[in-house]
Amino acid sequence: MIRGKLAAGIALLAFPMQAALAQQQQQPEPEEAASTEVQVPQPAPPMSGAAAGRDRVGPERRFTGADLFDLAIASDPQISPDGRYIAYVRRSNDIMSDRAVASIWLIDTRTGRETPLAGRNGDAFNPRWSPSGDRIAYASTEGGAPQLWVHWMGGGEAVRLTGLPTSPSSIAWSPDGRSIAYTMLVKDEGPKLGSAPANKPEGAEWAEPLEIRDLLTYRADGQGYIEPGFEKIFVVPATGGAPRQLTFGRYHDGGPLSWSPDGSTIYFGANRRPDWEDDPVEGEVYALDVATGSVQQLTDRDGPDGNPVVSPDGRLIAYLGFDDVSRAYEDNDLYVMNRDGSNIRNLTADWGYNPDGIAWDADGRGIYAQYDIGGETRIARIALDGAVRDVAEGLSGGGLDRPYTGGSFSVSDDDAIAFTGGTATRPAEVQLARAGGAARMLTDLNRSLRAVKSFGEVRRIATRSSHDGLEIEGWLTLPPGHVEGQRVPLILEIHGGPFAAYGPHFSTDNQLYAAAGYAVLSANPRGSTSYGKDFANEIDKAYPGNDYFDLISIVDRAIALGIADPDQLFVTGGSGGGVLTSWIVGKTDRFKAAATQKPVINWTTQALTADGPAFFGKYWIGAQPWEDQDAYWRLSPLSLVGNVETPTLVVVGSEDYRTPVSESEQYYTALRLRGVPTALVKVPGASHGGIAARPSQSAAKASAILAWFDRYRTGWTRSSAPQE
Repeated sequence: MIRGKLAAGIALLAFPMQAALAQQQQQPEPEEAASTEVQVPQPAPPMSGAAAGRDRVGPERRFTGADLFDLAIASDPQISPDGRYIAYVRRSNDIMSDRAVASIWLIDTRTGRETPLAGRNGDAFNPRWSPSGDRIAYASTEGGAPQLWVHWMGGGEAVRLTGLPTSPSSIAWSPDGRSIAYTMLVKDEGPKLGSAPANKPEGAEWAEPLEIRDLLTYRADGQGYIEPGFEKIFVVPATGGAPRQLTFGRYHDGGPLSWSPDGSTIYFGANRRPDWEDDPVEGEVYALDVATGSVQQLTDRDGPDGNPVVSPDGRLIAYLGFDDVSRAYEDNDLYVMNRDGSNIRNLTADWGYNPDGIAWDADGRGIYAQYDIGGETRIARIALDGAVRDVAEGLSGGGLDRPYTGGSFSVSDDDAIAFTGGTATRPAEVQLARAGGAARMLTDLNRSLRAVKSFGEVRRIATRSSHDGLEIEGWLTLPPGHVEGQRVPLILEIHGGPFAAYGPHFSTDNQLYAAAGYAVLSANPRGSTSYGKDFANEIDKAYPGNDYFDLISIVDRAIALGIADPDQLFVTGGSGGGVLTSWIVGKTDRFKAAATQKPVINWTTQALTADGPAFFGKYWIGAQPWEDQDAYWRLSPLSLVGNVETPTLVVVGSEDYRTPVSESEQYYTALRLRGVPTALVKVPGASHGGIAARPSQSAAKASAILAWFDRYRTGWTRSSAPQE
């Protein structure tokens, strides 16, 4: 099953993996229009020319694209049962392979000492402690495809347990430590129709065989064309041996997995209905008998129930879900029920926030959950009587390129909480919170970079929308060394989703823009999460729409504060932010230039070519294209292209299946036909969710956008930029 706000509405930014699994994964002058597709340029050095190098007398203080290779971020912190150690995944950018590499590190919570545990000869990820804390299971690509490994603590070795054909996920130890459950794709042959002639001569070179697909969703962003098969649950002895498949059938049985304390049952979430392809948000909680393989359904309603977690005494099951009323976004609620599915209770019916990542406390009287509030992420303890109190704040870890909410946590047997947290100028680190004490930061992964780089200050900004007075919040990143009272060019940077949120979190894009002399406004217009489901559903069946007024209002607030130059406004955003960027330039010519990244331009083509066809029409528009074409056209930025005068760059990953490349190509062509200055930038090999995954491409994309904006930045050239 899927977790948190991503379960509550399929976002353009990154819609739930359930949907993917369930469908089986020399510049022209400003007045001239570029007429060719361009590849992403390589990032320029921070100072151009030999003279710049000769004149430098100290380190480069500005944050540059080259610095992306020096960044690291912490994720998936797993605290040992006794709270003594934390295993976490360190993701570092490797300049030789131009990608993030994952390794597992171990922290002694008493001394702070860090030691590497896995990842020397391949990526290592998903660390999970055995119940006694004497071993850690994890997945690793050492030797080839991802496999399941176990590391023995106290000087023991790491041993590979499996030789699987596909990657294991949702790793879960049995309570006695003798077995490990996991999920894995079991491949299927797929549909067959006819055959090629049988008389192929020996040595002949014939064309590739036909590709035949019969799934509703036959490709998924970041996965490509989906291999036929189904996700199933397996169990393997913790000391090695033959894995045993526990579930079967033509539907996906997903994680996370939760064992009963006696080891007899595994609880999981899945959509096992015959129409699973057509209902992307459906799901129920099931109980799997490990000995017999029998499966019992415990919940039954129209909506996604999942993420089951068994209480320490085994009497109760906590899980997440909501009623499906065909809205694009819903908050999850936290439920508990008896282990047989009876006596279901909603603990958060009146809370107003979206619980995620749930874990029981040590005494079984409450449940920890992380949630977003006002663009920030916290951990709350939710008691069985519905009482809620915060136990940790400052979570971070939604990524590096943009300031999304995010993070993760785990809990020890004595209720110590390990989590990832950072600041607006510091990527996520591992932190530890214990009852009654302040959280301690245990890592400093970017110490060397922070020692020499000047980052832009980030300030909260808020205003009332000109549409209806709704309060709109955002964060303003200032150029390093900004002088109060000095007006600077402003980039409005709009988040994707649109059901997501920005907050005071580290962002490489924003810091690169700020280092180039721009202030960057990261706003949360209506439709954003972390302000309650009513705020999010302001755009239900009306997106884009009144969120336009929210964004213009908060830009006006930045001008009123004396920071933004009203004659130097720029706008960009990706995915849902690309939609709104294209919408804005169709509504106003206030912005000097725009860069729309991976947008939806035409809802008809989006609904029928994206990797969520069962979702977009029904949940976003409320009808299929042939049922209400007027609604599709009314909400499509392409309908406003006849108004666009703003020079607009179009950026997309060449393997984007969420907002397919054809969306960007339509818009680029329309702009060219109208004579609007434009260029089409494709990021080779990049998916929708992975457009910033390769450090060189992330830096180059930001560089391309800055170069586009610089063309239209009055009275400014690269040579006139201040150097620190």
